[in-house]
Amino acid sequence: MHETPPDPRPAPAASARRSGGGSCLAALAAGVIGGLIGAVVTAAVLAVIWQPFSDTDADTPTGTATQTPQPGVTIDVPDADLSYAEAVAVKAMPSVVSVAIKQSVYDPFTGGTTTQVVGNGSGVIIRADGYIITNDHVVAGADAISVTIGVDTLPATVVGRDPSSDLAVLKVDRTGLPAIEIGSSADLRVGQPVVAIGSPFGLDQSLTTGVVSALGRTSYMESAEAQLTAYTSLIQTDAAINPGNSGGALTDAEARLIGINTLIRTGSEYVAQSAGVGFAIPVDYAISVADDLIETGRAEHPYLGVSSMTISEQTAAWYELPVDAGVLVDSVASGSPAERAGVQAGDIIVRIGDGQVASVEDMFLAIRSHQIGDDVKLGIVRGEETLTLDVTLGSDGAR
Repeated sequence: MHETPPDPRPAPAASARRSGGGSCLAALAAGVIGGLIGAVVTAAVLAVIWQPFSDTDADTPTGTATQTPQPGVTIDVPDADLSYAEAVAVKAMPSVVSVAIKQSVYDPFTGGTTTQVVGNGSGVIIRADGYIITNDHVVAGADAISVTIGVDTLPATVVGRDPSSDLAVLKVDRTGLPAIEIGSSADLRVGQPVVAIGSPFGLDQSLTTGVVSALGRTSYMESAEAQLTAYTSLIQTDAAINPGNSGGALTDAEARLIGINTLIRTGSEYVAQSAGVGFAIPVDYAISVADDLIETGRAEHPYLGVSSMTISEQTAAWYELPVDAGVLVDSVASGSPAERAGVQAGDIIVRIGDGQVASVEDMFLAIRSHQIGDDVKLGIVRGEETLTLDVTLGSDGAR
């Protein structure tokens, strides 16, 4: 689901950065938005990291995208005594690309406009006919984008962006590319070896190793467009992830894509660098969003249909509310799942499914952790009554 918050403000840039070329974002404290839980990633500073730099690089027009899937390049690992990291490097590295972000800038010497490379990120080839998945924050604000595949640098177009999941798909006019083998994030185990591949600090084709440190991490941030981005069921890893790694690949020991590298945790809000705690968007979710973007140019998410605000002890006392934590429903969208379930303005949502709801962010993450069409129980406080309402989540694409 994706509810629209009334006038959320961009947070200070130092609070959070992503790991590719894009905007600096901050962790959202509390706000007004309609419903979306998971165990929120806590402590230090969560950062969506990116790598800015300056260089002059002229644009070239993109070609016409080829929509028919083409045979890809199959990379066989030689029958040799290789470590798993060496084998992954051989098989998966050709599928991971460097993404250069360009912006138009005023040239005071000529009085004209030039295009400069202002940052870099990473991407992963997921279809042989030129489709590349990356993070949305990598491409946000770009006037032009180029992608380096092997020794070739090609112009790329944006097929679709989904700021609420921090995913985007690019397209280059090239066929027969080495698309990565898609794995699964459904059966990952803590402790299993993983490899992170990307372009940290602009150093393309860089590989680091580690393990799955934890599963099911969840967080949220405010995007450059003042939308709430939900990171649900993140994969945590100690494989080094640094600025420029955003949008790159997290693979298993068989070189299968299991996640898209996206976040790091850093001990300082001013220094975005690896602290051995990085996070990747699970591949099962990432590919489903990418497929939607390729097919329709947009992604759909579970939708409840309320405008709401977080209840604090102060607001509870001020308005003499019966609870001091939860989400106060300000309005209910006409025809929405919430309206059909009987949710009313003035209701206080305190539980979704088996999870407590103490804030708008809790609700946002709770809804986003489900699927469109899921039946969910809402715990509601209405006056002096405590109710349980059954709601079938809709699609934000149907609004």
